[in-house]
Amino acid sequence: MNSEEKKNFNKELMGLAVPLALQNLLTALVGASDALMLGRLTQEAIAAVSLANQVAFVMSLFYGIAIVSASVLIAQYWGKKDFLNAKRFLGIAIRYAFVIGVIFTVGAFFFAEQLIGILTPEEELIRIGADYLRIVCFSYIFTAVLRCFLMIMKISGHAKLSVWISVVTVTVDMVADFFLIYGYGKIPALGANGSAYSTIVVEIIALSWCVIWAQRNEKIRLGKDTLFYFSKAYERKLWKIIPGMMLSSLAWGFSIPMHSFLLGHLGTDATAAASVATVAQQLIQGLTHGLSTGIGIMIGKLLGQNKLDKAKEYGARSWNVSLLSGLINVLLLGIAGPFVYVFYVLEPLAKKYLIQMLIFLVFYMVAYAYNTIITCGVFPAGGDSMYDGISVLFATWCFAIPLALIACFVLHLPVIVVYVVMCLDEIVKVPFIKWRYNKFIWLKNLTEEKAG
Repeated sequence: MNSEEKKNFNKELMGLAVPLALQNLLTALVGASDALMLGRLTQEAIAAVSLANQVAFVMSLFYGIAIVSASVLIAQYWGKKDFLNAKRFLGIAIRYAFVIGVIFTVGAFFFAEQLIGILTPEEELIRIGADYLRIVCFSYIFTAVLRCFLMIMKISGHAKLSVWISVVTVTVDMVADFFLIYGYGKIPALGANGSAYSTIVVEIIALSWCVIWAQRNEKIRLGKDTLFYFSKAYERKLWKIIPGMMLSSLAWGFSIPMHSFLLGHLGTDATAAASVATVAQQLIQGLTHGLSTGIGIMIGKLLGQNKLDKAKEYGARSWNVSLLSGLINVLLLGIAGPFVYVFYVLEPLAKKYLIQMLIFLVFYMVAYAYNTIITCGVFPAGGDSMYDGISVLFATWCFAIPLALIACFVLHLPVIVVYVVMCLDEIVKVPFIKWRYNKFIWLKNLTEEKAG
């Protein structure tokens, strides 16, 4: 790749990654603003809501499988300028996301106490978390369908619009949180439940905006021939990608509630500290996600146009991007870490845990950037989703989680040791990525396979 091509690559990537990173950052800020407000309320409130939100997180794994799998095909068809097929796969993603949203809404409403009880034995956390969950679950359907529209915005070159939607939702969420959590005038103080109501409001606003935008865009507008279009051949095409995405998403995703389970049994101080560390982590990860998604879209469009040599050059350039992203993550953690430490109201022991967790995250975030940009950006662009699933399954469930369970329940090691051990999965995966990359299984034009 010569200097001119590198310049074009960087320009195209920044045009995608910067808006995507900002959108990810602002999306994280919606969750962070909830934690921010609750962090000034009580330690029990932030811990309980953090546990309750694990249900929404698990839901996101399932609708994420459908959306990310569909996005691989949509990006390639979009690069090929086959907008009809792109919209048909968007319709499939929306249908899947809607059904998943309904299932989780019903489950969270009727089994709130049981779900929170899995994660912690503390009755006060179960009470607060269950009340919150029964309200916030009514946002689930809106959230799932919204993510489909945000996905097509990124692929179609409208990533900047997603930033503006996020700006509005963050603003509305923070204002609503303030009034509903603490109360003002005739508005009663609802505590943690106020955060649940604000979440419902912002998801409705964001989805309404997206639907109106989509219906005004000819290339994206959905009708009966796209939203309700059904073809066994299309389903088979999508399900060639889904298994790898499913293995990756569920293997990684179910480790997060397992982390909450481990920390929940180590006490409220450990749970609260980890919740705050997660806020800092999520704020920082937005850049890496933006770069990963941007690279995936760029390579996917090239593959759809059958420009395999150029896609290969873009893949090679991605290694430098992953290294740069890791270094930036360390810098951002140095900025965000002291901020969250000072702002949140935590007990002295919880603050001690928080400092130790933030120090470890310096190493974690470098490995995370390296893994994410290649395995979640380059590989899936050509349909190679299975490797990520296998690597996550091994690193998480055959290594990190078993060792963490032993450290927690058998050896009774200190909180920070358990935390470090259960987060070693990203570091363990690092040595194997280059080997998979050099097989070039990801260098594939999926649109050449007949869709029916």
